Amino acid sequence: MGALGRGFGTLVSVLIFPFAMRAAEAPPSYEEHIKPILREHCLKCHGEDEQKADLNLSTFVTLSKGGSGGAAVIPGRPSTSLMFKAITAEDDSERMPPKKPPIPAAQISLIKAWIEAGTLERSGGKSLVSARDTQFKPVAMKRAEGPAPTPEHWPLITQPVPVNQPPVIALAASPVAPIYAAAALNAVRIVSFTDGETLGVLPFPEGQPNVIRFSQDGSVLLVAGGEPVKYGMAVLYDVRSGKRLTSVGDESDAVLAADLSPNQKVVALGGSGKNVKLISTESGKTLFKLGKHTDWITAVAFSPDGTKLATGDRAGGLHLWETASGQILLTLAEHKGAIRSLAWRADGRLLASAGDDGLLIRWDATDGWPVSNNANAHQPKRPAGYYGKLPAGILDAAFSPSGELLTVGRDKFAKQWNAEGRELRATPCEGLPLHCAFSNDGSSFVVGDAAGEVHLQKSALP
Repeated sequence: MGALGRGFGTLVSVLIFPFAMRAAEAPPSYEEHIKPILREHCLKCHGEDEQKADLNLSTFVTLSKGGSGGAAVIPGRPSTSLMFKAITAEDDSERMPPKKPPIPAAQISLIKAWIEAGTLERSGGKSLVSARDTQFKPVAMKRAEGPAPTPEHWPLITQPVPVNQPPVIALAASPVAPIYAAAALNAVRIVSFTDGETLGVLPFPEGQPNVIRFSQDGSVLLVAGGEPVKYGMAVLYDVRSGKRLTSVGDESDAVLAADLSPNQKVVALGGSGKNVKLISTESGKTLFKLGKHTDWITAVAFSPDGTKLATGDRAGGLHLWETASGQILLTLAEHKGAIRSLAWRADGRLLASAGDDGLLIRWDATDGWPVSNNANAHQPKRPAGYYGKLPAGILDAAFSPSGELLTVGRDKFAKQWNAEGRELRATPCEGLPLHCAFSNDGSSFVVGDAAGEVHLQKSALP
């Protein structure tokens, strides 16, 4: 861009920025803030004289009616609103207005804020987004009787010493005891949060342990994985004795995503087959095969009460299912990249999804509404003079017992977020963090990285 172009861009920013700031003091409205932008860029093709795609944006009433393609805006949902997707499309042939420069970023931000606030018609008007109560409400979880399950007199397993330490590709913490489980070479280590001592090692001769999950009562450990393009399965172990209880699944490829239902009667498995299987731990039979996904399954998670199952895939597809019937309940459409992690808040009201697209979303599990969306939650700082695209993906997410959230991402930070989605603390990681987990009391957390190390950190929670 030449000096004239840069100067013009600066002038536009100077003129628009105060306007955007004033608008930010109160929710933007159609009449005062959005209509002037539409008049400048859109009403030639979508106004009173011409309505391409039967869409008239010249009044709040006609905009709200939408066009032949459906609703132009969905209050509270910019990313699924056709008008917003049209003006932010990356492909020049699809972006509106056609054959013209993109709408200035400050104006796009204003339109986004207007949709998020509930598409007010006039200043002081009524938001079309209903208020909802998503405050964390502690619930009593069913726990095993007696002391919290921890390894007791496990048989000694001698592990080969690898030339190169494998990455920590799976990690989980017990919800009831100060221990965590971390993937090793064809094995899983059980480690104490208190002193970092390895309390036991579980062999996983099936191959690479891609997924580790503790049961809700902490008595059973699920390990799933296998050998790529050969076979895959999930194995259940007794945490106290280290005894192998059962195995389920007979897959033709390694399992990439798995979870154990709260009553320990069902295992959900997913992978390159694009289907999620619900398998009985008692009979080993497949109860349901969930076939809505169009790409590899990358994450699955049962709700705390076991009535729902969330499933995510490599293309950003995210669905919520009823476990008793195998019927789909909701499709949650926001992600544009692989979903790396799904985590339920302990009360079952919120589901968090995190992915390669940099989105960290908390969904209201009752109706699929995104109550908060931290876009680019792990966006790395751009080095001076660098203008390329930097990876901003989130690699894992985990809720604390009290409802706060922990995430790790490609920016090499572990971040803690409060219940409203505000960042509490960003902790730098020595290597690329792959997985994270809170301790059972929320006072500390662990991060497993690509170098094969697990790091213990104190939590920022009160």
